[in-house]
Amino acid sequence: MKSNLKVVAEAFKTRSDNDWENERIFAVNKEEGRSTFVPFADTEEMKGDPSYTRPWIRNQSSRYLLLNGDWKFHWVKQPSERPVDFYKPGYDVSAWKEIPVPSNWEMLGYGTPIYTNITYPIRNNPPFIQGQRGYTVEKEPNAVGSYRREFSLPADWKNKEVFIHFDGVYSAMYLWINGKKVGYSQGANNDAEFNITQYVKPGKNILAVEVYRWSDGSYLEDQDMFRLSGIHRDVYLVATPKLRLRDVHLTSVISDRFDKADLCVKADVKNYGKSAVNASVRIALLDAGGKTLRTFTTAAGNLAAGKEICLPAKASIRDPQLWSAETPYLYTVNLELLDASGKVLEATTQQYGFRKIEIRDNKVYINDALVLFKGANRHDIHPRFGKAVPVESMIEDILLFKRFNLNTIRTSHYPNDPKMYALFDYYGLYVMDEADLECHGNMMLTKRESWKAAFVDRVVRMVERDKNHPSVIFWSMGNESGGGPNFEAAYQAAREIDGRFIHYEGMNDVADMDSRMYPSIESMIAQDNEPRNKPFFLCEYAHAMGNAVGNLEEYWDYIANQSKRMIGGCIWDWVDQGINKPGEAPDRYYFGGSFGDRPNDNDFCCNGLVTPDRRVTPKLWEVKKVYQYMTFEEVGENNVGLRNHYSFLNMRHFNLRYVILKDGVPVAEEEFGLPDGKPGEHRTIHIPYLRHLTEDADYHINLEVKLKHDCVWAKAGHVVATEQFLLRERKQKTEVPELSASLQVVEERQYIRFRAPGTEISFDSKTGMMIGLRYDGQNMIHGQQGPALNWYRSISNDPREWIQPVVALRGFDWKLAEDGKSASVQSQIEVKVGQVNIPYTVRYRVYSNGRVDVAADFTTENNFDLPRLGLQMFLNPSLEQVEWYGRGPMENYRDRKNAAYMGRYKTTVTDMAEHYARAQTMGGRTDTHWLALTDGQGKGLRITATDTLDFSAQHYTDKDLWQVKYGHDLSDIRRAEVVLNLDCIQRGLGNASCGPGPRPHYEIRKDTVYSYSFRMEPLR
Repeated sequence: MKSNLKVVAEAFKTRSDNDWENERIFAVNKEEGRSTFVPFADTEEMKGDPSYTRPWIRNQSSRYLLLNGDWKFHWVKQPSERPVDFYKPGYDVSAWKEIPVPSNWEMLGYGTPIYTNITYPIRNNPPFIQGQRGYTVEKEPNAVGSYRREFSLPADWKNKEVFIHFDGVYSAMYLWINGKKVGYSQGANNDAEFNITQYVKPGKNILAVEVYRWSDGSYLEDQDMFRLSGIHRDVYLVATPKLRLRDVHLTSVISDRFDKADLCVKADVKNYGKSAVNASVRIALLDAGGKTLRTFTTAAGNLAAGKEICLPAKASIRDPQLWSAETPYLYTVNLELLDASGKVLEATTQQYGFRKIEIRDNKVYINDALVLFKGANRHDIHPRFGKAVPVESMIEDILLFKRFNLNTIRTSHYPNDPKMYALFDYYGLYVMDEADLECHGNMMLTKRESWKAAFVDRVVRMVERDKNHPSVIFWSMGNESGGGPNFEAAYQAAREIDGRFIHYEGMNDVADMDSRMYPSIESMIAQDNEPRNKPFFLCEYAHAMGNAVGNLEEYWDYIANQSKRMIGGCIWDWVDQGINKPGEAPDRYYFGGSFGDRPNDNDFCCNGLVTPDRRVTPKLWEVKKVYQYMTFEEVGENNVGLRNHYSFLNMRHFNLRYVILKDGVPVAEEEFGLPDGKPGEHRTIHIPYLRHLTEDADYHINLEVKLKHDCVWAKAGHVVATEQFLLRERKQKTEVPELSASLQVVEERQYIRFRAPGTEISFDSKTGMMIGLRYDGQNMIHGQQGPALNWYRSISNDPREWIQPVVALRGFDWKLAEDGKSASVQSQIEVKVGQVNIPYTVRYRVYSNGRVDVAADFTTENNFDLPRLGLQMFLNPSLEQVEWYGRGPMENYRDRKNAAYMGRYKTTVTDMAEHYARAQTMGGRTDTHWLALTDGQGKGLRITATDTLDFSAQHYTDKDLWQVKYGHDLSDIRRAEVVLNLDCIQRGLGNASCGPGPRPHYEIRKDTVYSYSFRMEPLR
């Protein structure tokens, strides 16, 4: 009874003495937000530091001390169990284990990772942290991690101001130095800086941090992600003189003709000393080669003790090099703080790019050029390290963005690690920088006055930190939190700091642009045509969960060529949020529910264009093709039209390579430089391909636009755009086999066997099935499972459930031809799937040379959306080698095949499997003329379509894939035999896991008869 009363009391809790249960307390003794920079003793030291031109590299300033590494660590499941006095110098932590900082403690076996999309992992009773029956928090109410380490204060830091800086902590933290409480912070992805000058001492110091997994801030961190905890970003100390350069704000004014730029600097100087001082700031602007272009100074005058002043300064340059994602030119701005005698007290530096952002006619222009934002959303996640993403992984993501034609990243849904922005600037990406603000599970917080300051703080700290980065084009105030006055206040606060355009999908009226998530193409077009004087952006679309990203081209055909207000969109999302379990192999990826976490949203976190370990998926190849910046068209004989859709790059930066293919095999190629062609211009390129194209083959031309020279993100020769055109189609001929032998017919019980030298083809008259296809003693069919109806697939965008069909034979007959050299067989079968009937007929023509012609008709009903129609057969395990002439090399489907070109490809059945975190249907290939499955000696089976067909060859059935949960468990269900699917038609993929399904023309029509035919013959 007491426990029940406690639950009731908790449910009606109205106040708490805990800072972490008070929405009004989110910062105690914390410094105001500022831009990211590190102080140096002087400019000479600064220029010699490896971070000077590469700010993401570890800093070696004498004024900087990195505290990353192994810390003593103690974990408990709830606050009442924590070691309350652990921060005291006399408290013995020698027996504690160690934990690496940065890290998430759940990734190391402390507590439970929880994946949920909208539902709070705690009871939804803000601002309180309470358990919920059946949830993980019932057993782990609010885990607390106690961190301890020692550090030695450098001797030359005496008489300096000392600050400790945390780049990110989930979700709330207290700080002690040498047993004295310093302060408190919330905001897991905002930085927190504390002045610890009065707490440190010469020599050894003790640093203690107490981290709470949940706080009232967790109500504003309800993002669609794994909920992980701990100090997940860098921790470091900086030392400054008593007169400190506290902040720097860089902006620019560029003339309308772009022949002049003013660098505008606001330098915030603060006097921490006990007396007034005279000070000035000397600023130098350097070009990318290190040449000093301008030096100018601004003076503070007599700055009183404890006071701070903002010093404005400005300098002009002629003909500035402009920054864009295509041409990420960076200047260097060096700042020196000088005392009254001109002595350098400290120095710092910022990389800066000049660029002008404008909205004109409801479109976005950068440096006077129209820009379309071709992007993806990206969560901070690493399969082994969680949210403590290593720099190497950051760079890998950015290089993949660049190499696959994405120019925009939305930092969903929180500010990224500061190092990421230096990388964005350097490599060239447009950024929608998003505040750590999502109350998806309780949108009423947006309207509550008591939460306003917390909303504003999260937006302001983001803007203050990232304001100097040229890559940041838009601010985003948060995600999926509804609308209300708290966002109005956040907008005004951000606008007072910076003039960049502000996005917020949840309240378009307060933002500078309209935004939508997951509209159908029809809905998108309708909104684009609304009479609103704002750009229109898809902040999330093309939900890439599992085998997905259908009809992407049709979105972009409208956005790029027809829209009135659209400026682009960001696919959801970049990387599957699959994580490892401690101690397990690094290629095993888990999602919601895998850890016993409750509540959870299963695999809804696995929506990536790349796998957790950043393997490229076929989805990303499709994105690269659709997002490419060159388009092609056929222009008469031997000519190709090429249009430049880059905003800033000339065609001269690229080479063009063409390859002529005959029946998918290259027969000629050439590469040459492209002519002058400015952005938006069209050029006709002469291609001297073969003039004599025979009628007995298909001829295609493949075109590749390639980088002419190395750049920071790719080597010369990297392909940026591709296309394929059909030059000549094979003239179809009816092939009549030459037969010498006659068929021998053997009837044994229900079996009918057609025999000829080296050939035996068998049928079962009770099932209507072909059960044997034997060539030279080797049966191509495994387990008597010849061609039979395949109606099922299992992907994230479809209803996944397998329904056991009921199969009934409605008719079977056969007839030997008059010449005795061939025979016809017909099976009429009805398959019942639940309440749906799928009648189909298969007609075979069996020849004495082993050839079998197959024709099938499938009839659909009006009450069921079928995912596929075709025949499935099981083949001999020895037939592991696969070759085909059709689209490839990567997996492709009806509405996702733009990147897959006609050609002749080889692989193995094993390698046709894809790496989906959740096991599902995979490996499809479309528009196939023929395929061959052979053993190691080239013996096997060739299948030739009368027109074309789609196929997949796997060691799993679709039912197998439905029954297993994880992609890494496929080895547990792997069959020895080959499962060959020959599809007459398959439904498009669409994006229905969160968004619209396939377009109508990619659906399987109801009340329709579908037919196809193909030939099977031996390869001896």
